[in-house]
This record gives sequence, C-alpha cells and structure tokens, in this order.
Amino acid sequence: MLVLNQSYEPLSICSIKKAIILLVLSKAEIVSIRNNKFVRSVNCKFPCPSIIKLMTYIKIPYKSVELTRKNIIKRDSGRCQYCGNKSVELTIDHVLPKSRGGSDTWENLTTACMRCNNRKGNKTPEEAGMSLLNKPKKPNHIMFMKQHVGKLEEAWKPFLFME
Repeated sequence: MLVLNQSYEPLSICSIKKAIILLVLSKAEIVSIRNNKFVRSVNCKFPCPSIIKLMTYIKIPYKSVELTRKNIIKRDSGRCQYCGNKSVELTIDHVLPKSRGGSDTWENLTTACMRCNNRKGNKTPEEAGMSLLNKPKKPNHIMFMKQHVGKLEEAWKPFLFME
C-alpha cells in the first residue's frame, strides 16, 4: 500500500496489515482501493486499499537514501556500469580512484564486474578507454520507491510523479 502524507506527498509503502490498522484506528483514510478485493474479518469486510492518506500531517526532514553498497547496487539495477553485464558478482568502483583524491560519494561510486574493475584499475574511465553506461548520481527516496516496489499499480503513478 502506498502511504501518503496529509499533503498527498508519498511517504512510504506498507503492508496491507499496517494499512488496515491505520484505517481502523482512524489515523488514515482510503484514497484508492483495489478493484473487487476485500479484507475480511469474522464480523466485517474492508475494501482492500491501494493508497491511503494519513489524517494528520507528519513533518519529515529531508529524506535521503543512505550511501551503502546495497543501495548503490539498487541504484545501478544490479548491472555493471561499464559492460552492462547483470549476471556476475558486482564490486563497487570509484570512478575517480581514492588514491587520486576520489571520495566515497554517490557521484563517485558505481557498480562494476570484477573484470571491468580490474581492467580499469587505478585510472579514470577515460584513461582506461571505458565509458559509463549511466553517470552516477544521488538517488531520491521516491525513485527508490518506484524502482523497488515491483509492479507499480496504475493508481500510484500520479502520486509518484510518473504521468
């Protein structure tokens, strides 16, 4: 379930159980339901929500995605950014090597297969005659939400800025 703040900005994705609890406690309301799907209890049935909106505004500081190996691999879709190979074990490569002043930032780290990482060595991609498929950049939390939720429901697209 997509969870929206009172201002309709996307906050997170939660389980159906969490969504029903928020609805029963009147902490959220349904914005969109899944067609012909219901959650049943002994005494009643609830329409299965697709999108819920919180009843009170939650002030959240700027959300940023933590810089971790796992998140770098997610950002790069599990693909070597030099050869595009997806079926091999990936390493994390510094575009500008650390020994030459490169830092551990979103813009300087990318995924590479072992073969490409060894071929590049202690050089920049240009010096090694290699080019990046995608320039590394810092992702935002909405992009991560879109990328890793699996199949997106049509009703979510306007709230995730995809129309």
